[in-house]
Amino acid sequence: MQQILQRPDAKIEHQTFVAKLEQLSWDDLRIFLACTRLTSFRKAAKELHLSSSTVVRRIERLERALGMRLFNRLPDGVVLTVEGENVLEAARNMESAVNDFTRNHVEGALLTRGNVTISVTEGIGTYWVLPHLVKFQRHQPLTAVNLCCAMESADVLRLEADIAIQFTRPTSPNLMVVKLGRLHVHAFASQGYLDTYGVPQSSAELVNHKFVQQVAPQLDDSILARLFNLESITNMIGIRTNTSTAHFYAIEKGAGIGVLPTFATALNAPVVPLDIARPHFLDVWLTYHSDVKKIPRKAAVIAWLRGIFNPTIYPWFRDEFIHPNLLVKNLPGDASANIDEGYYSVNPTSL
Repeated sequence: MQQILQRPDAKIEHQTFVAKLEQLSWDDLRIFLACTRLTSFRKAAKELHLSSSTVVRRIERLERALGMRLFNRLPDGVVLTVEGENVLEAARNMESAVNDFTRNHVEGALLTRGNVTISVTEGIGTYWVLPHLVKFQRHQPLTAVNLCCAMESADVLRLEADIAIQFTRPTSPNLMVVKLGRLHVHAFASQGYLDTYGVPQSSAELVNHKFVQQVAPQLDDSILARLFNLESITNMIGIRTNTSTAHFYAIEKGAGIGVLPTFATALNAPVVPLDIARPHFLDVWLTYHSDVKKIPRKAAVIAWLRGIFNPTIYPWFRDEFIHPNLLVKNLPGDASANIDEGYYSVNPTSL
């Protein structure tokens, strides 16, 4: 900044320069800083999720507003001009001030009590989100999470929930939609059931077996027949239920064969995978209104949810299918501790 005052050919005085900076869009300066750091309009556009033409247009607008050229355009990128170096110092100071304000605002907001409502499919909510939520709540004790576990999708536009996790992809343009991962399902039965009725080796042998079926919104009622290559399973249903927990528990207690998430084995459930069904998956979607992320507490919950569905850490949420027996070898470091504490057990009692 001082260099501008010392240069005899400076086109603007210090006070004019400061006044112009104060009138600039911080978003334009943010783009300017990204271009400076990456020395490329194209790379900055990619990092900021903008088009290259938008970045160029915003930089040119910034140059017109300041009355100076900020970058020299080169074949392989861009470099700051002398004037650009002077603006860089001021832009960095503004960035620091913005970051300090944001950090203080977020920390202050998180230190006040407040509610966040999460609507989630019942099985994922019970067996996956809830165990992790225990740890989240320990770190954010002033955030009260209302965990609504149901197979009916909540309407976040009508404020039925702040955040929703569901199998059907929302289509409203007013919603933010993020793919959390992919839920693969596989055929399972309890060892007790297999000891009693035998291990089916083909679809033809299934006529002598019973199925456990879950019937609920967001689930296809005909999926079992298709997965097992059967025309109908109507006369083969032993238990039909509308909840994931009852469905899971019925299979565990030996009521019949059913399909469960592949992570059932990784969760230490006493069930045995059967390789007699076609692969099947359901994509898991996170959705919320764009305004929700403006609230620090709710933004923190969104970031946390994306973290616990990270397919790099939790391989059962990857797009590619991994056999349940192999998932046990891919447990994250904290999963074994959770199993020891009983969080992941789906066997609440012995009958």
